[in-house]
Amino acid sequence: MDNLLKEDPTKELPGEKTTSFENSLKSNDTEEQIDIWFYRPIGYQIALFCAKIGMTPNTVTIISIFFGVAAGILFYSQDLLINVIGMLSLVFANSLDSADGQLARMTNNKSRLGRILDGAAGDFWFISIHVAICLRSMNEGWTALIWIPGVIAGGSHVLQSAMADYYRNVHLFFIKGTSGSELDNSRDLQREYDELTWSKNFGMKFIARFYLNYTNMQESISPKLQKLLALVREKYGKTGLPQNLIVDFRAQNKPLMKYTNIIQFNTRVLFLFLWLFLDQAWIYFFFDIFILNPILMYMVTRQEKVSGYFYEKISTGNNYGFKGI
Repeated sequence: MDNLLKEDPTKELPGEKTTSFENSLKSNDTEEQIDIWFYRPIGYQIALFCAKIGMTPNTVTIISIFFGVAAGILFYSQDLLINVIGMLSLVFANSLDSADGQLARMTNNKSRLGRILDGAAGDFWFISIHVAICLRSMNEGWTALIWIPGVIAGGSHVLQSAMADYYRNVHLFFIKGTSGSELDNSRDLQREYDELTWSKNFGMKFIARFYLNYTNMQESISPKLQKLLALVREKYGKTGLPQNLIVDFRAQNKPLMKYTNIIQFNTRVLFLFLWLFLDQAWIYFFFDIFILNPILMYMVTRQEKVSGYFYEKISTGNNYGFKGI
């Protein structure tokens, strides 16, 4: 479990290996257009610079947390100019968030801690943003009741981001295998957690407990997907997935990736910026609850249907002819 807090010891030295822009991406299937056009090119240049000066991906992630939290603080003000500075800070934070993953792939410098930090970074940003909007709304005349939708929207955001990230990694697992995916499972994480002791590994065990709970939540929401993953590991764990299964899973699952993008950063932030310009930031909470949550529920339902379809096909030994579902 030492790899939880350490960079990969097999990594190449920063700057020793670089890769093309295309190879710094996870997959075109899971990338959103605004990311490919905007955030990834910026992140790639930042990653090249960081590799040159020897900065690690985890350091980049931590810096992004400061810029994201600063953005939330700046959204507290009703001065539009200050809000715009906050918007730029949030955009830069997301560029850094893109850069850390690209840097990790470029330098082969990946770690479990890096994945945990990367996922937690956005939560820190939006905790700051939600608190700022609640306080701002109270200054505008709202009662303390505004904290109710603020907290509900915050919990919704955590769940939406968790499932979007999970489904993306499931997709990458099927089309690229374990080397191209960051898909974890609670069974392996529980074993690693049990090997730690609170007396000797307090910090590592605390982080491992948090991440184990996070993964358990993802798995509990996707029971049919868990059955499919267990069957795939049992049947193809040693030989790898057959090509026709990869092709058919990609064909049926790729349309779902657009929903993971919708409930992630770009869509919510574009609307957040709009309401800040209109000086109606409180609307963001209700957008999160009543627009993005139904999209999450639809995404989960569709993913479970795809998983059930492939579980039946594999367990009955049928050929993998593509069929719409």
